[in-house]
This record gives sequence, structure tokens and C-alpha cells, in this order.
Amino acid sequence: MAKNKQRLEADLEEGLQETNATFNEPKPIWDQEKEQITETGSDGAKYFPLVTTMINDQDRPDSLVMSASKFQILWPYSVNHKYCCIYRVPWRSRNVKPDAYTPHMLLIGPLSKKPQIMELSKNDSRHLEYEKMEQHKKKYLDNFELMYGNQTVEEFRRIIKRDEEIVRACYAESTEWISSEKFVEMMLIDSVFILVFLRQTGRRYMDKTGDFLFDEPCLRDTIFEDLILLENQLPFSLLENLFGPFLIKFWGNITFRDFILGRYGYKNRIKPEVKFLHITDMFRCVRLEKLGLTKEDQINEQRMKKFLIKNLHNADELDSAGIDIVGYKVERGTSFVIKFERGVLTMPCFTARGHTERLWRNIMALEQCHYAYSAYVCNYITFLDFLINTEQDVELLVNKGVIKNLLGHSESVVKLVNTMCLGLAANGSYYYDIAEKLNKYYNNRLNRSLATLRRVYFKDLWTGTATIAAVIILVLTLIGTVTSVLQVTHAGRQ
Repeated sequence: MAKNKQRLEADLEEGLQETNATFNEPKPIWDQEKEQITETGSDGAKYFPLVTTMINDQDRPDSLVMSASKFQILWPYSVNHKYCCIYRVPWRSRNVKPDAYTPHMLLIGPLSKKPQIMELSKNDSRHLEYEKMEQHKKKYLDNFELMYGNQTVEEFRRIIKRDEEIVRACYAESTEWISSEKFVEMMLIDSVFILVFLRQTGRRYMDKTGDFLFDEPCLRDTIFEDLILLENQLPFSLLENLFGPFLIKFWGNITFRDFILGRYGYKNRIKPEVKFLHITDMFRCVRLEKLGLTKEDQINEQRMKKFLIKNLHNADELDSAGIDIVGYKVERGTSFVIKFERGVLTMPCFTARGHTERLWRNIMALEQCHYAYSAYVCNYITFLDFLINTEQDVELLVNKGVIKNLLGHSESVVKLVNTMCLGLAANGSYYYDIAEKLNKYYNNRLNRSLATLRRVYFKDLWTGTATIAAVIILVLTLIGTVTSVLQVTHAGRQ
């Protein structure tokens, strides 16, 4: 009994160490020195070990096997769960606003192309756009092959085939519905499209090109938005493994990482040692960079028990208590640093625009699935949600530089922020201590009294001047009155 207990504890400890070491991130496919390779192909090349299944039909009762087979389309049952990084958006989040997670034109990867999903999309007007883009992606591949040769494309196929099991393991749902040949071809077409499309976006076209994505800029922007959706992702390690050597050979001395960061305007915005899982995760990493947290800090944050913010006064109430709210400018909303010192709350400027909601919602959905105990983006949006309850709060924060409203009406910003937090599963908040300090400051009666005095009698230059003049007149009148009384009293005594 004691031996079994010790063995179990050892297994749990080993599992915990592995979880902390991997930091919930899959090992890069290209990093073969770190991964123990145990299989060798007929051509002598070393490959990653195949993903094995957790279900053994011979060792399970028929009822369990039947149950597993029913659900194999949903979950991969893979022991290589550490590679999983691309998820189906949780229903409790999708149900709030399905359009924020649904591609408008472009389908990428197996999650978006499941037969069940495609069948449902036939009743949607976007289905025609999906079919149109599938044909257009094949044209991209044909042109790419004409330009760089069949040998290059075949090399891409070989790499995808070699790492197919690892790539499949990156998806949270089973990909057994698609054959190996079709899976490899799908990954090839989608990967080449992403590469060519992003390269073309770096150019300006004065004349028609024949490519409707660039002849109509609104369509190009739609593709950009579709590429950030969580369910519309390819593993970044696959893209880097495919195109890293290709870029150096044909496009000059540039890594695929620098290429994709540059295309999204984030060149030199992430430390070289920071690895991201896919494009959605890249947007998250850029925003976390300003927090200055090392990988060890984030691991410790996961281990540390954090408390939920249960109550926090809105911006107008905090302002009425004398708290000075100050916003600071950041490049493209890439900071979550919030500070409260000596009565001053400092926050980054949050830009509310058309595509803001789709971006934030998909990053938050990724955190809900993959970074449950280090959900910094969810924590930031939740903190902002506490501050914004009414249009008056929005107008105040706009005047303070905390919000840049490009949506027009303040009510739109209230609705945007308040609905983004619906359906979130919270596991504590990174900003709990700041919220507690704000509540303590607000509950101090002296602070509120001084704030009322400043707000009523010194709200601007003219009011302050009038208040000071009135005080001076009052003091002089009081002095004159006292002097007169003293004189009368003195004369009576004489």
C-alpha cells in the first residue's frame, strides 16, 4: 500500500514537473535536438515518434470501446497532449457572439473544414465565399509551383508527411475524419497561401493585379481578420519548419519568424527567446511583452493561488473619490501594465475600433483553453469591465486618455467591453492587489471629502479663483467684525 502511494506521488510529481517545464506549449517541430527521436524511416532520416492512442480496444470492455468510437471525432485521445494548442472555441463564449469566431471568407486547417461544420455552413451566405477561396488558394499553390519548381513543393509535402502525427496532435479535436493524403494536401495548400498572401501584403499596387484579394482592399482586410481566429490556425512550428530554409534560399537572409512579425507590424517587439504557438498566440505574446514577465515568472504565476476581483467601483465613482486616472499611449494596444500609486491609477490606452472585438475575443478564447491560470488578457479586459458601467464612465476615460473611441457613440464601447467578459471562466486575477488598493482608497472618508472639496470648489481655474476670493473676503469680513467688537468693548470699559 505504501509502495503504491509512493509510486503514485512520484508519478504526479513527474507529471507536474513536465507540465511546468513545457509551460503548456508544444515543443517546436524543428527543434529536434530537444526532442528525443526514436524512429528512423526507410530513407535513413529520423522522424518524430508517432502519436499513440490511449484507447486499446483489446483491453477495454465493448461498451467502453463503443463509447470511445462515438466520440473519436471530438477528442484525439493522444498521449502527446502537450502538443495541443489549437482549440474549438468554448460554447459559453461562442454563444455570446458567434460571428466573432467564425471566418468570413477564409477557412484554414481541419477545425474549420470538418464535414459537419461545412454542412452547417451551406445555409450561411458565407459558404460561397468559402468555396471561392478554396479555389483561389489552389491557384496560389499552382503559381507558387511554377515560380519555385515542383521539387520545392514536393519537399514541402515530404516535411508535412514526416511530421503529420505531431501536426494532428496540435488540434484539440480528432482529425481522423480526414485521410493522410488529404490532410497533407490541405496543410500544403493552406501553408503556401499564408506565405504568399502575407508576402503580397507588403507591396502597394497602383493598377489591377488580377488577384481580387488585392484589387479590393476590403477583402484583403477580411483575410487578415480571418487569419487571427483561434479555430483558423496552423501550428507555427509547422510553418517555420516548412518555410525557414525556403526563405533563406530564395528571399534573402530572413527567418520566417521575423517575416511574419514584420508583416503584422510587430518587428522587434518580442524577445527572440519567446516562442509562440500560432498567429493568435503571437498577438497575445506581443501584448504580454510589456509586463516584463520571464518564463519563470509566468510559471510561478500559474502555481500561485490568485484571488478573484469580486468588487471594484466604476471609473466615475473612483474619480469622485479623488483617484486620478491617467492613460498612457502604447503602440497598437500592446501593454497591460496597470499601476496605482499615491492616488494615481495609470492604465494603457484601449483602442475601441471595428475589428477590436474579434481580436480580443479570440485571444481570450485561447487563454480559456490553454492559459487558464495565466490569463492576463482576460484579467485585463475584466478589470476594464469593472471600470465601465455607463456612458459617463466611457466619456470620463476618453477624457483621461484611457480609451480611444473609434466606434462613435459611447454606448457602443460600453456594450463592447461588458459583453466580452460574458462566458469567461475565471481563475483569479493578476490585478487583484490593485483592485484591493483602489477599494481601500475609495472607502477612506477623508479621501472622499477632500475629493468633494476639489470637485465642487476647485474644478477649474475660474471656480478655484472665485473660491479663493470668497475665502479672502470672508476672512477679511471676519477680521473686521472682530476688530469692531473689540473696539466697542474697549470703549465701554473706558
